[in-house]
Amino acid sequence: MAESTGGPKRVIEWGEYQGVRKFEHPDELAPAMRELMLKMLTTQADTEFASVQQHRPWLDTAPSVNDRLTISRILADEMRHGWQMCQLLQEFQPEGQEAIDWLLHADLGSHRLDSFNMAYESWPDVLAFTCLVDRVGIHQLKAFEGCGYAPLARAIPLMLVEEQLHINFGYNGIKRMARDLATQPLAQQAVNKWFPRALDMFGHSQSRSSEAAVRFGIKRWQNEDARQLYLEDVRQLFQNVNVVLPDPSVDRRII
Repeated sequence: MAESTGGPKRVIEWGEYQGVRKFEHPDELAPAMRELMLKMLTTQADTEFASVQQHRPWLDTAPSVNDRLTISRILADEMRHGWQMCQLLQEFQPEGQEAIDWLLHADLGSHRLDSFNMAYESWPDVLAFTCLVDRVGIHQLKAFEGCGYAPLARAIPLMLVEEQLHINFGYNGIKRMARDLATQPLAQQAVNKWFPRALDMFGHSQSRSSEAAVRFGIKRWQNEDARQLYLEDVRQLFQNVNVVLPDPSVDRRII
């Protein structure tokens, strides 16, 4: 995974606004940048609240007390991250309030990304999701790190720290399952299910919104660049795990 760039800086570090003081309020944004920022904040908030909906049933049914404790921590983190994004959206009036109203009524099946419309069918699903899909979240947050919109840039460092707990929990759980001959097939099945959905989360390779996000100084990488960084990260992680990563081109819905 690419190294952190450190704490937020006062000026925009890349794109066509490089060297300009970071924007503090939506009213300072050019219309196209404002529209894109609103869209990306809404999507980020949606992933956080959707993750709460997916994890909540497992607070009561996780295999151990320690697992339940971790699920409770994940729920608290994701809910807080969602509300942080809503706080940012409140500044984008009136569209921001419309987005918040939609977010608070969205349920499984109506979220923006496929990965967050799928209920967990088993405990291996929980582990593979937190290992693979939450790891996409880490890469997406790193793409926002140093964002030219200062309120978001300030929110990212703590979110990154908290998301790291989630991916470590899932990765360690998959490793344990893969070491046991009885549970290895279940670990493999869960990885096969969630790996393509994780790759889809980066979006279309030729996305114009992705290009604009980099140009405006919102994100550091375009979709395909971020996807390749993720692939490199995951391949290294699974080198010594008794699970085979699927072909990245198989079972994909977004290319």
